Amino acid sequence: MPEIKPKAVGPAGSLGRFLFAALYFFLVRTLARHGAEGLVPEDWRPLLEQAMFAFLLIFGFAGIGFSFDRQLYPIRQQGLDFRSGWLGEAGLGVAAGWAIAVVCVVPIVLSGGLVVHLSTSLVSFGWFFADAAYFALATLSLQVAFRGYPLQNAIKVIGELPAALMLSVLYGILHARMPEASRASMAVNIALALLLTMAYLRTRALWLPWGIQFGWVASRALLFGLPINGNSSHSQVIQSDSLASYRVTGGDFGLDGSWWAFAAMLLAMPFVYRATRDLSFQYNAPVLEPGGIPIDLDAAARRQHDAATRPDASEVKPLVQILPVASSVPLPIASDIDAPRVTNAASQDPNSVSEQA
Repeated sequence: MPEIKPKAVGPAGSLGRFLFAALYFFLVRTLARHGAEGLVPEDWRPLLEQAMFAFLLIFGFAGIGFSFDRQLYPIRQQGLDFRSGWLGEAGLGVAAGWAIAVVCVVPIVLSGGLVVHLSTSLVSFGWFFADAAYFALATLSLQVAFRGYPLQNAIKVIGELPAALMLSVLYGILHARMPEASRASMAVNIALALLLTMAYLRTRALWLPWGIQFGWVASRALLFGLPINGNSSHSQVIQSDSLASYRVTGGDFGLDGSWWAFAAMLLAMPFVYRATRDLSFQYNAPVLEPGGIPIDLDAAARRQHDAATRPDASEVKPLVQILPVASSVPLPIASDIDAPRVTNAASQDPNSVSEQA
């Protein structure tokens, strides 16, 4: 079976995929909102809507990546990679989001205080877990939409930093359409989006940014009883009324509309950057490409082994041919060698030898 390789996509193709993914986002958002109506009672509609929205986004983007880009693992390549340590990354994000919420709540307590209303009924605690599931699904959907497949294609078109700025501004603009939104709320959401995008780029996964946003939202609503984007009906267990100034609390809109929250987001960036140093080294290190002349190390090792273990062969000395020295005296022949030797002086005269012959 031939291997399916990822398809190389140019900037124009990546731009088309980004626009298609954006249209798909708005389409499934509408489908999820209307699909939840009539299926469950009104109190459960938000939870079902977020579940449908997350499901359609994840598997819809996976289908797009598999069909258009030939991605073998499209869900993993969106950033939902269940790799070793992914729970630790999510836990780190939840702790960071909770810390940002605490930094924003402490000035409220010190400057004016919080009036807390606590409910201990079993029904309220049941809704507590339902609201936690709602926030988990809602924040996961936002991560997939703004830091998943669309962001990856935007990076291919304009690069990492411009893509991060563009999607962060779009995130702030979408939240600016909410009732009672302000310039402060838009600034807070843009800063939050930049923080979450940085967390994704440092880890190349959605677990850390999802944990940060879930910790930031769920801790304010479920632990402190504060409104979220103008909605104060998320928590049935804890409800709080703030007595501090509007600039610190954000008024009825919540900390999302507070300039202090905007400052807290900016202060959190260097801490998140520092905390992800090892993860960035692990998942952003450049891939080393082999170069030079290919060498078969196994064959070289075998030759070296054979040469070392081969028995010593007897040395074969080369044959040496000895040639006569050039001389004017003719070489003797066999008849001369067999003839009797002449000892008189006449035998030394060549002319006498010739006469005798």
